[in-house]
Amino acid sequence: MSREQRRRDPRAATTTPVKVVVHSSDPLNRLGTVGVLERHPQLTVLDEPDLANADVLVVVEDAVTDATFSRLRALRRESTAEPRCVLVTDGFRAVNALVVVECGITTVLPRHELDHDQLAAAVLSANRGVAHLPPSVQGDLIDQLHRLRREVLEPNGLTMSGIAARERDVLRLLAEGLGTDEIAANLSYSERTVKNVLYALMSRNNLNTRAHAVAYAVRAGLV
Repeated sequence: MSREQRRRDPRAATTTPVKVVVHSSDPLNRLGTVGVLERHPQLTVLDEPDLANADVLVVVEDAVTDATFSRLRALRRESTAEPRCVLVTDGFRAVNALVVVECGITTVLPRHELDHDQLAAAVLSANRGVAHLPPSVQGDLIDQLHRLRREVLEPNGLTMSGIAARERDVLRLLAEGLGTDEIAANLSYSERTVKNVLYALMSRNNLNTRAHAVAYAVRAGLV
């Protein structure tokens, strides 16, 4: 699609194009994928040296090996923006979920049954933060998170939200409308301790008022 056609397309006129870089060890695979993505009015394909400006990195490989993951890590290091990665392959193998996260892979697509519209839609979804990972990776990621909570966070009085257990308790009572003295009495803290807990929490999360702190707790599902 020409620039003139993009200007006339209503979607292009109202949406900032998503900047994409395509990488493949096979030049023909890369060329074909670039041709597909360039035809979409909401996508702009950049050359690989412009990776620092990309929103999404599309990697197309026949097979995924340790060398593939090493290359993905290197590409991530080269980009200050750390773009989300869409991996297109028929050779994906079960790997540790942390490797997938480390490489920035948010979507894995099979090449053999992928059409042009699906690829473009996957890139746009990845840019919005939507992930599509194989069930084996999802299951491993959940196991890793449970292990992190059990072995690292809970022994140190922390939760998955990054909020300490006593901060959560103070927020819960604050959300119920209790004042500092009432919160202190309920938790067997001094009023000074309650104030310090709230101050640390609000400073760390850029919360301006106690009402703001309660709203934050509600959005985070803490109360």
